[in-house]
Amino acid sequence: MIRKSADVSLAALARYDALIDVRSPGEFAEDHLPGAINLPVLDDAQRAEVGTIYVQRSKFLARRLGASLVARNIAAHLEGGLADRDSSFQPLVYCWRGGQRSTAMATIMEQVGWPITQLQGGYQVWRRHVVSRLYEPAEPGLKLLLLDGLTGSGKTAVLSRLATRGVQSLDLEALAAHRGSLFGSTGVPQPSQKLFETRLVEALDRLDPGRPIVVEAESSKIGRLTLPPMIWSAMKAAPRIHLTAPLAARVRLVLHDYAAFELDADARDDALRRLPSHHSREAIATWRKLSQDGDIAGLATALMLHHYDPAYRRASREHVRDIGQIDLTDCGPSELDRAADAVAALAGRAS
Repeated sequence: MIRKSADVSLAALARYDALIDVRSPGEFAEDHLPGAINLPVLDDAQRAEVGTIYVQRSKFLARRLGASLVARNIAAHLEGGLADRDSSFQPLVYCWRGGQRSTAMATIMEQVGWPITQLQGGYQVWRRHVVSRLYEPAEPGLKLLLLDGLTGSGKTAVLSRLATRGVQSLDLEALAAHRGSLFGSTGVPQPSQKLFETRLVEALDRLDPGRPIVVEAESSKIGRLTLPPMIWSAMKAAPRIHLTAPLAARVRLVLHDYAAFELDADARDDALRRLPSHHSREAIATWRKLSQDGDIAGLATALMLHHYDPAYRRASREHVRDIGQIDLTDCGPSELDRAADAVAALAGRAS
C-alpha cells in the first residue's frame, strides 16, 4: 500500500531514506526538496515530446508514448540508482503536483516491496511552504545581527569562524554562490531564485529563531538573486557590528578571497565594462589598463577607493544601531580569530 503524506517539515523529511524527485532534470535543477535525488521518469526532451503530441495530435497517443517511456526509465532506475537498495529502503517520491509521474514510480516501487510514501501535492506543497516562510511570515521577525564593514574587512572570514564559538550565523553569499559584488562570482553558477529560497528555508529551519543570528550586511540583491522580504526587512531593522581595517590589509584579503580577480584579462575587462554608468570613461579606461597590464593589486586598490567604498558609504543607513566596532590591522588569521571572539561576545550580550 502506498502511503501518502503532505508534511514537508525538515523533521518529517529526515525520516525517509531518500527523497526521490521524478520530475525532469530541468525541473529538478530549477528547484527541489532539500537533499532530494533526481530519478526522472521522463527527461526534458521526452516530456516536451509527450506534451507536444498531447496538444497537437491526441491525448491517447501522448499517454501511450508517455507510458512506454516512463516504463523504460523506471526500469533503468531499478537497474541503476536503486539497484543496491535492500527491502528496508523507505523513500518519499514526488513529482510536480503528486500526479501521474510520482504515482507511476510509487506503484512499481511498492510492487517491488519497498515501504513507499508519495508526497501529496508534490513539489508544489514544498514551494507553498517556502513562500509562506519567506513572503508571508506569521511568526515574529528574526533576531539578526549585521556584520558590516567595507569590502575586504574580513566579514566572510569572521562569519565562517562563528559556528565553533557557538554562535548562529547565516551565510547568504554561500547560499547564493556569489560574493555580492562586481567581481563576486565564486566560479559556480548561481542557483535559480526558487532554489536560493529553498536553501534559505532549509538553513533557517536548522537555526533557533529565539537566539541571535549573525548575517553579513548585504544589499537587497546578491548577484542576480533577490533577498526575500522576510530576510530583507529583518536585516534593515537589525543592529550592527562594524569591522574596520586599513586599505592595504583589505586589498590583500580581497586578492586572497576573490577568485574572480584571477580571471584572464578578457574576463576582467568584461566585468569592468559592466560598471555603473556614473563612473567616468577616463576612470574605467584607467582601470582597464591596470587589468590589461596585470597590475591586479593596483586594480583592486583603485576599485575599492573609487567604486566599492563609495557605494558602501552611499548605502550606509544612518538609523542603524551600532552595538560594537572591531578594528583589525592586518586581517591575518589570528586577528580574524580575535574578531570572531569579539563578535561572539557581542552576540552573547545581544541574546
